[in-house]
Amino acid sequence: MTEIKSLTIEELKAALVDMGEKPFRAGQIFKWLHGGVESFEEMSNLSKDLRQRLSARFSLTVPVAVRKQMSRMDGTIKYLWRLHDGECVESVLMRYKHGVSVCVSTQVGCRMACKFCASGIGGCKRNLSAGEILDEIIFMQKDSGETVSNIVLMGTGEPLDNYDNVLKFLRLVSCSEGIGIGQRHISLSTSGIADKIEKLAGEKLQITLSVSLHAPDDETRSSIMPVNNAYPVKRLMRACRYYFDTTGRRISYEYMMARNKTDQPWQAEQLAKLLRGRPAHVNLIPLNEVAESPLRPSRPEAVRRFQQALEKHGVTATVRRRLGPDIDAACGQLRRRELRERQA
Repeated sequence: MTEIKSLTIEELKAALVDMGEKPFRAGQIFKWLHGGVESFEEMSNLSKDLRQRLSARFSLTVPVAVRKQMSRMDGTIKYLWRLHDGECVESVLMRYKHGVSVCVSTQVGCRMACKFCASGIGGCKRNLSAGEILDEIIFMQKDSGETVSNIVLMGTGEPLDNYDNVLKFLRLVSCSEGIGIGQRHISLSTSGIADKIEKLAGEKLQITLSVSLHAPDDETRSSIMPVNNAYPVKRLMRACRYYFDTTGRRISYEYMMARNKTDQPWQAEQLAKLLRGRPAHVNLIPLNEVAESPLRPSRPEAVRRFQQALEKHGVTATVRRRLGPDIDAACGQLRRRELRERQA
């Protein structure tokens, strides 16, 4: 059966015409779907006959929150959703002064196998559909009562490894007839799949691209991010330059601060040299510890020195605020715990 929430409003219109219905019904159905209905029967302004025919033709995805943890420190909420096939993904809702941001997953698991991330332990089970990614936002809004203003695709999975579904999700979530979150309020994070970055540039989207760099040299980066073996730093930076030249959109570079691994003074100098002359922003991320990883967080003074070294060379750098440290807020941790408990 076709998953109805993954259809654009134009595709929904075409399907309704094929069913002998008026195309204007698509707008009504689209609004119901993006409002979080859990069955076709809830679509009260449609005839009973149409609701029954929709139910027979389309599937309607409804994730179930099997775990929900709220931080007592800052109100951050982490959700673990069970999907229709029993697989689980995580989402995080974060409250800021400027509004509510959510971090969503794009795959069940991840095949990038970064050494500092729990998401890749066990590999990638499958891609999420565009509708399933959309569900994370719809049902976080429904459960929390909050209106989401910003989205980061930085949860479990590599968004560019699920390129077509993620692209469709971006079209769906920014559609004015639905949730209507503007693309300038959406950030997509990638581990650095260079050819997909270049392909994304051609889409001419208004999103912010965040590149998980995490080391300025091939030796260090390859030791913590296997993707660097396929797309070394020089190749990745060439793709980033192409992306900026094509879109005019400044890139944000994520840089994980790991003690004695990525936080050395020479690495700050090399990173500054790598980014000099590029419209770029560096987001320094204090490492969230993962039990299966030998990496440990940098000391606060090392993070400060690293930031100062970048700024001395004219590279804008900020330190990411840590949210939800008491609720397994780092990517993949809650799902990993669920899997361990199932096995036990």
